[in-house]
Amino acid sequence: MRINNNYSKLKGNYLFATVGAKVSEFTKNNPTKPIINMGIGDVTKPLCEAVVKNLNVAVDEMSKEETFKGYGPYRGYSFLINPIIELYKKRNITLDESEIFISDGAKSDCANILNIFATNQKVLIPDPVYPAYMDTNVMYGNNIIFADATMENEFLPAPKKDVEADLIYICSPNNPTGATYNKTQLEQWVSYAIEKDAIILFDAAYKDFIEDENLPKSIFEIKDAKKCAIEICSFSKSAAFTGTRCGYTIIPSELVKEKNKIKDLWLRHQTSAFNGVSYIVQKGAQAVFSEEGQKQIKKTLNFYKENAKLMCEALDSMNAFYTGGKNSPYIWFKCFNSLSSWEFFDVLLNDLQIVGTPGEGFGKNGENFFRLTAFGTKENTKKAMELLKSNF
Repeated sequence: MRINNNYSKLKGNYLFATVGAKVSEFTKNNPTKPIINMGIGDVTKPLCEAVVKNLNVAVDEMSKEETFKGYGPYRGYSFLINPIIELYKKRNITLDESEIFISDGAKSDCANILNIFATNQKVLIPDPVYPAYMDTNVMYGNNIIFADATMENEFLPAPKKDVEADLIYICSPNNPTGATYNKTQLEQWVSYAIEKDAIILFDAAYKDFIEDENLPKSIFEIKDAKKCAIEICSFSKSAAFTGTRCGYTIIPSELVKEKNKIKDLWLRHQTSAFNGVSYIVQKGAQAVFSEEGQKQIKKTLNFYKENAKLMCEALDSMNAFYTGGKNSPYIWFKCFNSLSSWEFFDVLLNDLQIVGTPGEGFGKNGENFFRLTAFGTKENTKKAMELLKSNF
């Protein structure tokens, strides 16, 4: 028996585990000092009433023999897939039920999708990057190439024709930087992927935070994207499903490699390695698309957007460089006083009791940068911004 030695190439701790350990140690030593946590990107507003109502109905159904549900369809229930089709139709994107796969969240699909591709792939990943992209490809033994995201390109790297890639990760709006690609920029990536015979893994987990109608919410708004892209979405941040777990992945019929439809390979994977999202959770997610659910979710999204606006206004008043905040729940800014990102983390924690995420944890280009999230309370967001303005 031999283990996967690629695990030895991973960093000792997952970024957010390290942040959590530092915060726990501080709290243990300073029990009377309350923390303002703007670090880990978890939502704070609960599931909306429409979702909870549907969850309760589903629980009741599961308690009765005549309405009990066992194993569900591998792709997911039609009552959830069809509203997703209608949602994309509003953006002039036509989808078929066979192209949509209900999942337990974007993170797991971003990782598990690698199972249907060969190992030793050349994988192009932006730096800084959501750690899950990096870690899972290290685990699979893929060859990672970085697309540098910097102040110079406003943390939105463009493709380079002399770089060869098989898989390309794009997250827009981006985690951690909050930067969002426009249509022209995504057209460049689609053209590049087609030229290189590559596949784009497009993480659209934060698309519902986009307010600018000129910015694409889906890669499939781009011509020919169905020939080269997979879109992975989540209800976590938009509908508070971080603890409930539900999302979906779209694999178009036009996406074909080596005479194989990628959607057929993914279905084969799911039938062997995944028993689907529970009926109860899918019923809850169905309510996300109801008229009542959309109104309630919009109210919550606006709450987070107001927090982001407060953060942007504070950083504007400090003449700070930042990306995100607009069309994104994340604010990515340059550390003050020329501090390194971990030095800045320690100063904020120990002196101001503010918790954020050091940019260095997202990659080398994240050094000297810092991420804050808009998922806190309005009171804490205001307090944190006042503390930043009065101390830097």
